[in-house]
Amino acid sequence: MSIVKSSKNKDQLLLDGYRYRRANKCLVVWRCCKNNCAGRVRFDGAEYIKVTEHFHAPNPEEIISMEFKSNITSGATTSHDPPRRIIHQALLNCSYPINFITIMVGIDARNQNIVDQKYICPVCALIIRDPVQFIGCGHRQCQTCLGNEDQREITCPRCQTKMLRTEVHLDRGFQNEMKTLLIVCSWCQWDGILDNYQNHLDESHPNRTCEYCGEQFNSTNNFNAHKVSACQKISVECLLKDFGCNERIIRANMKEHYMTEQHQKSVSKCIRQFLSHDNDRRIDTGCPRTTTESYNPDTIQFEELHGILNILVGGIEALTNDGQRLSNESLQAQITLRTLEEQLSGLKLSMEESNGFLQGVNYNLDILRQDFTSLQENINDLQCVSYDGIFIWKITNVKEKMMDAQFERQTSIYSPPFYSSPNGYKMRARLYLNGDGNARRTHLSMFFVLMRSLNDPILKFPFNYKVTFCLYDQTPAQRHIIDSFRPDIKSSSFKRPRTDMNIASGIPKFCTLEMIQQEGNPYVRDDTMFIKILVDFGDTPKTLLPYVLSLNPGLPTHVQQALIKREVERREQQQSDKQLQSPKE
Repeated sequence: MSIVKSSKNKDQLLLDGYRYRRANKCLVVWRCCKNNCAGRVRFDGAEYIKVTEHFHAPNPEEIISMEFKSNITSGATTSHDPPRRIIHQALLNCSYPINFITIMVGIDARNQNIVDQKYICPVCALIIRDPVQFIGCGHRQCQTCLGNEDQREITCPRCQTKMLRTEVHLDRGFQNEMKTLLIVCSWCQWDGILDNYQNHLDESHPNRTCEYCGEQFNSTNNFNAHKVSACQKISVECLLKDFGCNERIIRANMKEHYMTEQHQKSVSKCIRQFLSHDNDRRIDTGCPRTTTESYNPDTIQFEELHGILNILVGGIEALTNDGQRLSNESLQAQITLRTLEEQLSGLKLSMEESNGFLQGVNYNLDILRQDFTSLQENINDLQCVSYDGIFIWKITNVKEKMMDAQFERQTSIYSPPFYSSPNGYKMRARLYLNGDGNARRTHLSMFFVLMRSLNDPILKFPFNYKVTFCLYDQTPAQRHIIDSFRPDIKSSSFKRPRTDMNIASGIPKFCTLEMIQQEGNPYVRDDTMFIKILVDFGDTPKTLLPYVLSLNPGLPTHVQQALIKREVERREQQQSDKQLQSPKE
């Protein structure tokens, strides 16, 4: 928004692409300068409210021209700067009408591609906003897409028919028809009629985010005003586009753009056109006058402007000299650049050598990491290793592992390796928490895995010792789940391992999943379960297994063996006593 002096030295207001002058006898109401237009704005302090709508589209070219002239006149009469600085400052002080920024003038909707083409503006390719109709051909477009107000003859963008601007009228009947047009919101899945679309946008999408700078706004008006005049990262067209300066510039870089050679040429062209227009006007309006006749105020202003522009033309020569100086500086900069490029080549070579050294270091570091990982695994195995064929496997985070098995992220888990003796077989257990094969989703599956070890060449194969699994009851009731199997010596699972591990073999239906999934079951406590794997080298009787597995695991192995031996002797004695008593009976 800006206020400039008109040809009659009266204030005129430039706002959103329209030109206003004060209404008669009123300081707060301004009316549109165009004849027969009802456009009005009212000021309330620093804020303004649009009172009535305009009958025509904004005219940014006319406003830029008038504002540019006003800025030049003011600068030339009050400033002592060189002409080129006056014209630069005049450009910097020009406001940006809305038509000079790349924003949508129609209505954006998700389903605009399938809407009847008669509702689509041929200029902006969006749903028509405020439709106007070309009387000559019947086509329609957005009111704001009409273009330059100064052009008396306009061309229909759809059929290229030429007609007078007076033959274009607002089509209120068509606008009422469009109110029932079905619309799908471009921001969400809302759908409804066009008449309700703006209310939906205001209610459901009040916070808009600028796609250029990321700033958020609480209303559509504030959002559009930001894009029009405040956003420093938006790309805009140069004010002298019509004079050959077609480059798009980030608004924050506009001052730097004004110093470019292309822009200086456009400034020169702009001045020539103003001078030519002024001369044509003087010829058209010139007539014999007596010494008593007074000048028309418009003519006086143009004569003043003519003198100012003649002064500014001289500034173009200074700009040309500056261009030559800049060209010489550019040549010197190129020489300096070559020197820097040579230094850069040396730095690149040094960097390549450094990169080669760094790649070697990274390669060695990867080897060290692999060795460390292997060493860490060996240490972890040694911490849990057993050398007597008996291993108690503690399984934590049972619920998490159960979920992994159910969703097949990890269907089975392995126990740490253990040994039958310091020089014996290497073994481990494999557990399917959600079952395996035909036991899937119904039972817990327990398997025994024979592993390759350093002592395999002196050990006897196939492996034929009975294996027992025990799922501990962690309550005093001691109702452990116990099951055993004897290896099938014909199976490859129990032959001498040729790879790291043989195929697992064991008990697919060790226990039902219901037993360990029940709330408060004795086998899973604190999300932990314990499974004992026992390789029975002594062929312990099945009836003795509950006693063997009920012994305190904290007792030393030799103590447990002594207790087992004593229990065997006690049972044999009882059996002998029963046999002696039987004949007497």
